[in-house]
Amino acid sequence: MKKKLLLTIILVTALALTLTACGGEKKAAEQTTWERVQAEGKLVAGLDDNYPPMGYRNENNELVGFDIEMGAELGKRLGIEIEWQPSAWDGIVASLKAKKFDVIISGMTITEERLQEVDFAGPYIYAAQALAIKADNEDVKAAADLAGKVVGTQNGSTGLKVAEELNTEIGFSEIKGYSDYALAFQDLKIGRLDAIISDNYVIAGYIENMPGEFKFTGELFSEETNGIAVRKEDKDLYEAINGALEEMIVDGTMGQLAEKWLGGDVTLQLKEQILAERNK
Repeated sequence: MKKKLLLTIILVTALALTLTACGGEKKAAEQTTWERVQAEGKLVAGLDDNYPPMGYRNENNELVGFDIEMGAELGKRLGIEIEWQPSAWDGIVASLKAKKFDVIISGMTITEERLQEVDFAGPYIYAAQALAIKADNEDVKAAADLAGKVVGTQNGSTGLKVAEELNTEIGFSEIKGYSDYALAFQDLKIGRLDAIISDNYVIAGYIENMPGEFKFTGELFSEETNGIAVRKEDKDLYEAINGALEEMIVDGTMGQLAEKWLGGDVTLQLKEQILAERNK
Protein backbone atom coordinates (compact mmCIF):
# COMPACT_ATOMS: atom_id res chain seq x y z
CA MET A 1 0.00 0.00 0.00
CA LYS A 2 2.81 2.36 0.93
CA LYS A 3 4.58 1.61 -2.35
CA LYS A 4 1.44 2.40 -4.34
CA LEU A 5 0.97 5.68 -2.43
CA LEU A 6 4.60 6.64 -3.01
CA LEU A 7 4.32 5.83 -6.72
CA THR A 8 1.14 7.91 -6.96
CA ILE A 9 2.86 10.91 -5.29
CA ILE A 10 5.84 10.64 -7.67
CA LEU A 11 3.59 10.46 -10.73
CA VAL A 12 1.44 13.41 -9.57
CA THR A 13 4.56 15.50 -8.84
CA ALA A 14 6.10 14.65 -12.22
CA LEU A 15 2.87 15.56 -13.98
CA ALA A 16 2.66 18.86 -12.10
CA LEU A 17 6.25 19.73 -13.02
CA THR A 18 5.58 18.84 -16.67
CA LEU A 19 2.47 21.01 -16.80
CA THR A 20 4.32 23.90 -15.12
CA ALA A 21 7.18 23.63 -17.64
CA CYS A 22 4.77 23.47 -20.55
CA GLY A 23 2.88 26.44 -19.19
CA GLY A 24 6.12 28.42 -18.84
CA GLU A 25 7.13 27.53 -22.39
CA LYS A 26 3.75 28.55 -23.71
CA LYS A 27 3.89 31.82 -21.80
CA ALA A 28 7.35 32.62 -23.21
CA ALA A 29 6.21 31.68 -26.71
CA GLU A 30 3.21 33.98 -26.42
CA GLN A 31 5.29 36.97 -25.28
CA THR A 32 5.52 39.90 -27.64
CA THR A 33 8.95 41.32 -28.38
CA TRP A 34 8.23 44.29 -26.11
CA GLU A 35 7.14 42.00 -23.26
CA ARG A 36 10.35 39.97 -23.66
CA VAL A 37 12.47 43.13 -23.78
CA GLN A 38 10.85 44.40 -20.58
CA ALA A 39 11.33 41.04 -18.86
CA GLU A 40 15.00 40.85 -19.90
CA GLY A 41 15.62 44.58 -19.41
CA LYS A 42 17.46 44.70 -22.73
CA LEU A 43 16.73 45.90 -26.28
CA VAL A 44 19.14 44.69 -28.98
CA ALA A 45 19.70 47.33 -31.67
CA GLY A 46 21.34 46.66 -35.02
CA LEU A 47 23.59 49.36 -36.46
CA ASP A 48 26.37 50.21 -38.87
CA ASP A 49 29.18 50.92 -36.36
CA ASN A 50 31.29 52.79 -38.90
CA TYR A 51 28.86 55.60 -39.64
CA PRO A 52 29.99 58.88 -38.05
CA PRO A 53 28.52 60.97 -36.56
CA MET A 54 25.58 58.59 -35.90
CA GLY A 55 27.43 55.55 -34.55
CA TYR A 56 31.14 54.74 -34.80
CA ARG A 57 34.21 53.61 -32.84
CA ASN A 58 36.46 56.16 -31.16
CA GLU A 59 40.18 55.74 -30.58
CA ASN A 60 39.41 53.44 -27.61
CA ASN A 61 37.09 51.27 -29.76
CA GLU A 62 34.08 52.59 -27.83
CA LEU A 63 30.79 53.19 -29.63
CA VAL A 64 30.00 56.90 -29.75
CA GLY A 65 27.78 59.20 -31.78
CA PHE A 66 24.35 60.77 -32.01
CA ASP A 67 22.42 57.49 -32.22
CA ILE A 68 24.44 55.96 -29.39
CA GLU A 69 23.60 58.80 -26.99
CA MET A 70 20.04 59.01 -28.27
CA GLY A 71 19.67 55.25 -27.78
CA ALA A 72 20.98 55.46 -24.22
CA GLU A 73 18.43 58.16 -23.38
CA LEU A 74 15.69 56.17 -25.09
CA GLY A 75 16.60 53.12 -23.02
CA LYS A 76 16.54 55.16 -19.81
CA ARG A 77 13.03 56.39 -20.57
CA LEU A 78 11.84 52.88 -21.41
CA GLY A 79 13.48 51.39 -18.32
CA ILE A 80 15.81 49.10 -20.28
CA GLU A 81 19.40 48.86 -21.53
CA ILE A 82 20.41 49.09 -25.20
CA GLU A 83 22.70 46.36 -26.49
CA TRP A 84 24.32 47.28 -29.81
CA GLN A 85 24.75 44.67 -32.54
CA PRO A 86 26.89 45.71 -35.55
CA SER A 87 25.55 44.52 -38.90
CA ALA A 88 26.41 44.88 -42.59
CA TRP A 89 24.26 47.69 -43.94
CA ASP A 90 23.22 46.08 -47.20
CA GLY A 91 21.57 43.23 -45.29
CA ILE A 92 20.46 44.98 -42.12
CA VAL A 93 16.70 44.95 -42.84
CA ALA A 94 16.82 41.24 -43.63
CA SER A 95 18.69 40.67 -40.36
CA LEU A 96 16.01 42.57 -38.43
CA LYS A 97 13.26 40.49 -40.02
CA ALA A 98 15.26 37.33 -39.19
CA LYS A 99 15.22 38.48 -35.52
CA LYS A 100 18.98 38.84 -35.16
CA PHE A 101 18.14 42.02 -33.22
CA ASP A 102 15.00 43.85 -32.10
CA VAL A 103 15.29 47.19 -33.91
CA ILE A 104 17.62 49.20 -36.17
CA ILE A 105 19.00 52.44 -34.71
CA SER A 106 21.49 53.71 -37.27
CA GLY A 107 20.48 56.94 -38.99
CA MET A 108 18.12 54.94 -41.19
CA THR A 109 16.16 56.95 -43.74
CA ILE A 110 12.44 56.27 -43.92
CA THR A 111 11.64 55.30 -47.52
CA GLU A 112 8.60 53.83 -49.25
CA GLU A 113 10.59 50.73 -50.17
CA ARG A 114 11.64 50.11 -46.57
CA LEU A 115 8.10 50.77 -45.32
CA GLN A 116 7.00 47.76 -47.34
CA GLU A 117 9.16 45.58 -45.07
CA VAL A 118 9.33 47.31 -41.68
CA ASP A 119 7.68 50.07 -39.64
CA PHE A 120 9.52 53.16 -38.41
CA ALA A 121 9.16 54.74 -34.98
CA GLY A 122 9.70 58.47 -35.30
CA PRO A 123 10.91 60.23 -37.34
CA TYR A 124 13.44 61.78 -34.96
CA ILE A 125 15.56 64.01 -37.25
CA TYR A 126 15.55 65.55 -40.72
CA ALA A 127 18.38 64.93 -43.18
CA ALA A 128 19.26 65.28 -46.85
CA GLN A 129 21.64 63.73 -49.35
CA ALA A 130 24.59 65.92 -50.28
CA LEU A 131 27.73 65.84 -52.39
CA ALA A 132 31.28 65.74 -50.98
CA ILE A 133 34.41 66.49 -52.99
CA LYS A 134 38.07 67.06 -52.14
CA ALA A 135 38.74 70.45 -50.60
CA ASP A 136 41.16 71.43 -53.39
CA ASN A 137 38.80 70.42 -56.22
CA GLU A 138 37.94 73.56 -58.18
CA ASP A 139 36.49 71.78 -61.21
CA VAL A 140 33.35 70.38 -59.58
CA LYS A 141 30.93 73.11 -58.54
CA ALA A 142 27.75 71.03 -58.78
CA ALA A 143 26.52 67.54 -59.64
CA ALA A 144 26.33 68.47 -63.32
CA ASP A 145 30.13 68.73 -63.37
CA LEU A 146 30.45 65.02 -62.55
CA ALA A 147 29.74 63.82 -66.09
CA GLY A 148 32.27 61.10 -66.86
CA LYS A 149 33.47 61.05 -63.24
CA VAL A 150 33.58 58.32 -60.58
CA VAL A 151 31.08 58.75 -57.75
CA GLY A 152 31.03 56.70 -54.56
CA THR A 153 28.33 55.90 -52.02
CA GLN A 154 27.31 53.13 -49.59
CA ASN A 155 25.61 49.95 -50.78
CA GLY A 156 21.98 49.74 -49.73
CA SER A 157 21.79 53.43 -48.83
CA THR A 158 19.53 56.23 -50.03
CA GLY A 159 22.74 57.79 -51.31
CA LEU A 160 22.95 54.96 -53.84
CA LYS A 161 19.41 55.67 -54.99
CA VAL A 162 20.22 59.37 -55.47
CA ALA A 163 23.45 58.46 -57.28
CA GLU A 164 21.55 56.22 -59.70
CA GLU A 165 18.99 58.96 -60.39
CA LEU A 166 21.71 61.56 -61.01
CA ASN A 167 23.64 59.12 -63.18
CA THR A 168 20.61 58.83 -65.45
CA GLU A 169 20.59 62.61 -65.88
CA ILE A 170 24.32 63.35 -65.91
CA GLY A 171 26.18 60.20 -66.95
CA PHE A 172 28.92 59.26 -64.47
CA SER A 173 31.69 56.99 -65.66
CA GLU A 174 31.04 54.73 -62.65
CA ILE A 175 29.14 54.46 -59.39
CA LYS A 176 31.25 52.65 -56.80
CA GLY A 177 29.41 51.06 -53.90
CA TYR A 178 31.10 50.59 -50.52
CA SER A 179 30.29 48.55 -47.42
CA ASP A 180 30.75 51.71 -45.35
CA TYR A 181 31.48 55.39 -45.89
CA ALA A 182 34.87 55.26 -44.17
CA LEU A 183 36.24 53.28 -47.13
CA ALA A 184 34.60 55.67 -49.59
CA PHE A 185 36.16 58.73 -47.96
CA GLN A 186 39.56 57.03 -47.96
CA ASP A 187 39.24 56.56 -51.73
CA LEU A 188 38.07 60.15 -52.19
CA LYS A 189 41.09 61.36 -50.26
CA ILE A 190 43.58 59.46 -52.45
CA GLY A 191 41.82 60.32 -55.72
CA ARG A 192 40.08 57.06 -56.60
CA LEU A 193 36.75 58.90 -56.42
CA ASP A 194 35.73 62.31 -57.71
CA ALA A 195 32.81 62.72 -55.31
CA ILE A 196 30.71 60.99 -52.65
CA ILE A 197 26.95 61.14 -52.20
CA SER A 198 25.92 60.72 -48.57
CA ASP A 199 23.78 62.17 -45.78
CA ASN A 200 24.68 65.80 -45.16
CA TYR A 201 25.52 65.16 -41.50
CA VAL A 202 27.88 62.30 -42.43
CA ILE A 203 29.78 64.58 -44.81
CA ALA A 204 29.83 67.33 -42.16
CA GLY A 205 31.34 64.84 -39.72
CA TYR A 206 34.17 63.92 -42.08
CA ILE A 207 34.83 67.58 -42.89
CA GLU A 208 35.11 68.32 -39.16
CA ASN A 209 37.21 65.28 -38.28
CA MET A 210 39.54 65.58 -41.29
CA PRO A 211 39.99 69.35 -41.69
CA GLY A 212 41.25 70.53 -45.04
CA GLU A 213 40.45 67.27 -46.84
CA PHE A 214 36.81 67.60 -48.01
CA LYS A 215 34.05 70.11 -48.71
CA PHE A 216 30.41 70.31 -49.79
CA THR A 217 29.35 71.43 -53.26
CA GLY A 218 26.43 73.20 -51.60
CA GLU A 219 23.68 71.12 -53.22
CA LEU A 220 21.13 69.09 -51.28
CA PHE A 221 19.17 66.19 -52.75
CA SER A 222 16.28 64.08 -51.49
CA GLU A 223 15.14 65.64 -48.20
CA GLU A 224 14.66 62.78 -45.75
CA THR A 225 13.69 61.80 -42.23
CA ASN A 226 15.34 59.18 -40.04
CA GLY A 227 13.51 56.68 -37.86
CA ILE A 228 13.99 53.52 -35.80
CA ALA A 229 13.09 50.41 -37.80
CA VAL A 230 10.79 47.92 -36.04
CA ARG A 231 9.33 44.64 -37.32
CA LYS A 232 5.75 45.11 -38.51
CA GLU A 233 4.35 42.59 -36.04
CA ASP A 234 5.93 44.36 -33.04
CA LYS A 235 3.16 46.91 -32.58
CA ASP A 236 3.54 47.40 -28.81
CA LEU A 237 7.31 47.85 -29.14
CA TYR A 238 6.70 50.41 -31.88
CA GLU A 239 4.24 52.33 -29.67
CA ALA A 240 6.62 52.36 -26.70
CA ILE A 241 9.57 53.63 -28.75
CA ASN A 242 7.51 56.13 -30.71
CA GLY A 243 6.08 57.66 -27.54
CA ALA A 244 9.53 58.04 -25.98
CA LEU A 245 10.96 59.60 -29.16
CA GLU A 246 8.13 62.14 -29.29
CA GLU A 247 8.78 63.19 -25.69
CA MET A 248 12.51 63.54 -26.40
CA ILE A 249 11.70 65.83 -29.33
CA VAL A 250 9.12 67.91 -27.45
CA ASP A 251 11.23 68.42 -24.31
CA GLY A 252 14.27 69.46 -26.35
CA THR A 253 16.52 66.48 -25.56
CA MET A 254 16.73 65.42 -29.21
CA GLY A 255 17.56 68.97 -30.28
CA GLN A 256 20.40 69.18 -27.75
CA LEU A 257 21.88 65.94 -29.06
CA ALA A 258 21.55 67.23 -32.64
CA GLU A 259 23.36 70.44 -31.68
CA LYS A 260 26.18 68.39 -30.17
CA TRP A 261 26.60 65.79 -32.91
CA LEU A 262 25.03 67.18 -36.09
CA GLY A 263 25.96 70.86 -35.86
CA GLY A 264 22.40 72.15 -35.44
CA ASP A 265 18.90 71.37 -34.21
CA VAL A 266 17.32 69.36 -37.02
CA THR A 267 14.26 68.51 -34.93
CA LEU A 268 12.42 71.85 -34.77
CA GLN A 269 10.04 71.08 -37.62
CA LEU A 270 9.24 67.70 -36.09
CA LYS A 271 8.55 69.36 -32.73
CA GLU A 272 6.13 71.79 -34.36
CA GLN A 273 4.34 68.93 -36.13
CA ILE A 274 3.95 66.89 -32.94
CA LEU A 275 2.65 69.85 -30.93
CA ALA A 276 0.22 70.80 -33.69
CA GLU A 277 -1.13 67.25 -33.79
CA ARG A 278 -1.56 67.20 -30.01
CA ASN A 279 -3.44 70.53 -30.06
CA LYS A 280 -6.01 69.37 -32.63
